[in-house]
Amino acid sequence: MNFKEYIEQHRQKVYSKICEYVPLREKEGNTNRIMRDYIDRQGSYRRPGLVMLTGELFGGTEEDLILPAAAEQLSEDWILMQDDIEDDSELRRGKPAIQRIHGWVHAFNATNTGQMAMWRMLKDYMKAYPEKGNRMFEKFYHMLDYTMEGQHVENQFIHHTKDLKQADEALYYRILDSKTCYYTVYGPMQIGAIAAGQKGETLEMLKDIGKNAGTAFQIVDDILDMTADEKVFGKKNFGDLYEGKLTLMILHTYKNASPGEKERINAIYAKKRQDKTTGEIDFLREMIDKYKGLEYAQQQAELYGNKAKETLEGYNDKLPLNGLTPLVCSAMEELYVRKK
Repeated sequence: MNFKEYIEQHRQKVYSKICEYVPLREKEGNTNRIMRDYIDRQGSYRRPGLVMLTGELFGGTEEDLILPAAAEQLSEDWILMQDDIEDDSELRRGKPAIQRIHGWVHAFNATNTGQMAMWRMLKDYMKAYPEKGNRMFEKFYHMLDYTMEGQHVENQFIHHTKDLKQADEALYYRILDSKTCYYTVYGPMQIGAIAAGQKGETLEMLKDIGKNAGTAFQIVDDILDMTADEKVFGKKNFGDLYEGKLTLMILHTYKNASPGEKERINAIYAKKRQDKTTGEIDFLREMIDKYKGLEYAQQQAELYGNKAKETLEGYNDKLPLNGLTPLVCSAMEELYVRKK
């Protein structure tokens, strides 16, 4: 069994638990129905999969883990809705982004429904498991607080700075650390471990393991934005270029471009999504090809992927020796060896 197969074993139970907290109501067009749009589309379920897998690795039961796994997935659903509204994305999970169906006012308001249901889940978990439930609440709060801080840093660049001269890889990795490494990888792993009764040293070990894997995951995600089959990826290609997001490809390209090319790249990148033409996006793609931006990003993804593998192997003597240990190795690799 690999990580994807493991996820599928638990998907329906996690999804059903979410639906208990965000039930459909008879009134047409209410916020629950709008929030359920993204919930019902479902996604990769990587995050709840990591919650379940790590928790079971350390001896947690399904009963211990379903509710925090559902809270983790629901957090992804409402945060993705906010991201799509802020970025005015076209597609999500192969269908029109939420604001293109309901308008941004109703869509953004509906994200509050998801967020409130998520906190209600965590409150109910605290009632059932007071000691570890309190630690889990604090972990969720810290994880999401750091994630929103990263979102602010990214939005500051996209909507205000709009100047590649003021960006570098340090800024890229700062955004990535909070929006991907913590939120997507080692945060869910730590939540699973907390549900299994683990504390300090174990949580730090999971951070070490997950940080490099999360970095590789995001770099691959950026590459897929330019290269993936849209039907498989579920999003429109070149969204990062249209939205003016920082990626290793554009930073490497800008760094190596001629002064004239830099000026044109920067001018295009500073425009709003709706003001960029197909020709301008084609020019950015030509520049990335010219300066081998994709190749550079692929090298960095491989570098961090290897670091993740080495870090995991270094903790072999501290991981529980059971049938799930090889699956954790598979899960880390599948984060960055993927097509969607």
